[in-house]
Amino acid sequence: MSRNSDKPAGARKNYRDQESGDRRARRDGEGSGSSRQTQDGPSQSRRNARTDSRPDSRSDSPDPRFGKAERPPRGSGGDNRGGQWNDKPRQHQPPQSQEAAYADPAEPVRLNKALALAGICSRRAADELIAQGAVGVNGQTVTTAGVKVVLNKDVVTVNGVTVNLNMSRQTYTYVMANKPVRVVTTVKDPQGRTTILDLLPPEMKKARLFPVGRLDFFSEGLILLTDDGDLTYRLTHPKWHLPKVYRVRIRGAVADSALRTMRSGMTLAEGEELAPVKVNVLREENGVTTLEMHLMQGINRQIRRMCRDLDLTILSLKRFRHGPLDLGNLDKGKARFLDENEVSLLRRATGLE
Repeated sequence: MSRNSDKPAGARKNYRDQESGDRRARRDGEGSGSSRQTQDGPSQSRRNARTDSRPDSRSDSPDPRFGKAERPPRGSGGDNRGGQWNDKPRQHQPPQSQEAAYADPAEPVRLNKALALAGICSRRAADELIAQGAVGVNGQTVTTAGVKVVLNKDVVTVNGVTVNLNMSRQTYTYVMANKPVRVVTTVKDPQGRTTILDLLPPEMKKARLFPVGRLDFFSEGLILLTDDGDLTYRLTHPKWHLPKVYRVRIRGAVADSALRTMRSGMTLAEGEELAPVKVNVLREENGVTTLEMHLMQGINRQIRRMCRDLDLTILSLKRFRHGPLDLGNLDKGKARFLDENEVSLLRRATGLE
């Protein structure tokens, strides 16, 4: 057993406040190093020696726009390159913290947590600001730390300055890519094939993006990528009825009976029941029929399996629309960030706004 009789040998003390999550100050005699006596008295750990010689960079002081600190704490979402603090968040950044990444903008959170998520200060410092009467919610001064706010709805001020609580715009990254054939829509491929992430420029790879749904190896077109888990779930769930629209080139003519089967619903050879599919014939020329197909279910390789069962040979398959977004003139193999309006369209279509 160690000298702390209530903990087993080798156990470490918990240096975080269990309510706020902030580190508490070490008491005399505490440290990760040895507590052996020397001729001059008890030795200090290396960590305590460092903290005695210089201030802790993880200050609890609030953002200078809202208090007297020299600068905001780390992880606040701003940019201090070149020694100049810029309080405008950099665009399309990955989550600044795990806590911010999983904050639901629609769920009420405690006021001190909201200020911490916005990068104003720690929760402990937020409690002090609230107690001092420096924080307002929807025009009313608040002095009770237990008050809850909705991040994307309530207006919070500190010393009269409005705090940006729009978590959905600061936290997540949204990308549209135009996938070529012979590219897999996975993060990694054990066979060493090109993945959809390999197409992204370096500035997009800073976020931990995942493809929304999939396109098979020989299909091409629109793929969305994001680190927004809630949106991904809704975009891929049939409950939200977001159609994915494809252009399919078929060798030869397509019989009316095949069109009727797809439009009325069919059962695949494997036994899967398919809902009716909206199918339009766009053109018939040079021995090729071009179809436009609207899918709602998201069943793996649905179009290829339908055409297989109907004895139709696919020459090419391209997705050009997902929900409210169109591929437009994005070049093959290229990717771009979604703009604010496009993100809002997706969120409204899935009930997140």
